[in-house]
Amino acid sequence: MNRCLLPLMLTLTACGGAELAEPAGRAASTCKGLAESGMVWIPGGRFIMGADARYPEEGPPREVAVTGFWMSRTEVTNAQFAAFVAATGYRTEAERDPPALPGAPPEMLQPGSAVFRVPTPDNRNWWAWVPGADWRHPAGPQSAIAGRERDPVVQITYNDARAYARWAGLSLPSEEQWEFAARGGEATLPEPKDAAGKPTANYYQGVFPARDTGEDGFTARAPVGCFPANAYGLHDMIGNVWEWTTAAARPGQPTNVIKGGSFLCAANYCARYRPAARQFQERDLGTDHIGFRLVNNTRPAPMAKR
Repeated sequence: MNRCLLPLMLTLTACGGAELAEPAGRAASTCKGLAESGMVWIPGGRFIMGADARYPEEGPPREVAVTGFWMSRTEVTNAQFAAFVAATGYRTEAERDPPALPGAPPEMLQPGSAVFRVPTPDNRNWWAWVPGADWRHPAGPQSAIAGRERDPVVQITYNDARAYARWAGLSLPSEEQWEFAARGGEATLPEPKDAAGKPTANYYQGVFPARDTGEDGFTARAPVGCFPANAYGLHDMIGNVWEWTTAAARPGQPTNVIKGGSFLCAANYCARYRPAARQFQERDLGTDHIGFRLVNNTRPAPMAKR
């Protein structure tokens, strides 16, 4: 953990042995998600990246060219990450002892990670540093991923995601690749709802952070592939969990761009469930709403059908 994270850590509530009330995660939906997703071909082309209508960091809009590449149909799942750990013995950054940070409370100098919680009248903080929170225990030691093997893996730092990618012989996407793929060939995309007004992605319905009404069928992470794919065949590019990209957010600072929004993005707060939206995240801090997917930049394009 980098020393620059100390101010951030001090803004988090420390929750030693107390278990957080993580959102239930399953509202009305009974979707089990996709077991094996594979990769789909993204043909590449030119597009207008960014936007100037919502947040300053999204602009200015500019024309960008992207060459063709393969991309994971879904976010990497708990089951897939477990296979990586079983094969390599890898320990995520959340599972390692952090370095000493002068001035940090002792309870924050234990292996752990950041967990969202619904604020209460007594505690308005949305995020808490939870010792023992990691990819196997997304909300803390008493939580588990049993039965959620097809959920996107979370509590993954940028370096954790890179380690998985290297093992798989693949890469994390650039921000340009990610946004091009998320747009599905469209210049602009409406709010993720169908003709009847039903959400077509996993994001926050209701007034954040008080209550997610779960109109999309979920009040936390959803199994991958429970919502319609875009025109390229990609699921959950919008909502569910944020996704790491290789783009450095600020020169000289250990932060990277994450894309796509998450189940915590609401119309009244965040509203980043759009391809152009971007957020900056410390590379060595995982949370329970950030995951990743992969790209293959070396596999040949598919043969044209005759």
